Amino acid sequence: MDYNQLTSPRTVKSLMEQYQVRFKKRFGQNFLVDRNILQKITACARLQPDQFVLEIGTGLGALTYALAQACRQVLTFEIDPDLAAIFRENQALDNIHLVCGDALKYDWGSLLRTLGWNRERVSLVANLPYYATSPLIVKALESGIPFDPIVVMVQKEVAERMQAAPGTKDYGLLTLMIQYYADVEITARVPRTVFIPPPEVDSAVVRLSPRPPRVQADQAELFAVIRAAFSQRRKTLRNTLQDLCRDWGISGERLDEILTEMNLPPAVRGEALSLEQFGILTQKLTASKK
Repeated sequence: MDYNQLTSPRTVKSLMEQYQVRFKKRFGQNFLVDRNILQKITACARLQPDQFVLEIGTGLGALTYALAQACRQVLTFEIDPDLAAIFRENQALDNIHLVCGDALKYDWGSLLRTLGWNRERVSLVANLPYYATSPLIVKALESGIPFDPIVVMVQKEVAERMQAAPGTKDYGLLTLMIQYYADVEITARVPRTVFIPPPEVDSAVVRLSPRPPRVQADQAELFAVIRAAFSQRRKTLRNTLQDLCRDWGISGERLDEILTEMNLPPAVRGEALSLEQFGILTQKLTASKK
């Protein structure tokens, strides 16, 4: 097979017809058929010949082959057994290791080690299925694998949420979880017309550059506070934190004092606080635990 032809709509349709396989909406199957966008994705990943790459969503292999030609080993996940079978039948490169299964259910580090990985730099590159975007990104950031960088194609709205500023409608739990672990950059806008079948929304390529957290608060306690703060967006921060404070043995009076100490008005909502402010808030709350 000429791998370059996998960005041809005619080739994609022909393969699907040849193997009598249908596109499965439940797996978020939208195949990229634009070589320019494919090149932008691989360029974002800054691949080196001696490194490892982890990919999620093999599909027919257009991105997989492009990655394999630029690096040492590609570990790629495909949840659809029909597509995995097509890929295996046509695969001709020996530095691609395909796992047929749900990437969320595997220990990525263990699989990489079976391929000879010894804590070298790893790039994660993927056209992520829309239905599992957030859990897959969070898994990558919390995996302990030294990803550098993480390059993913996601819904445009999700990309905007990743780099949203406090006080905007897109700002929320996902924003803070991403920004806790990494710097975020949208590197390309991708119209829905460059996919087969076309999705209902446009996409964007996002590069995440992991770095040490810049917030000193305990991670588990920080995210407990953030999750509580965004549990009911229309309520004030004070109201959303009441249950958590009760569990931690913190009185309503002490919570009011902390908000005053931070120069936060009584009616402030969680969406107005930056990650750094949430860090300070968490430290003050944990210091007040009984």
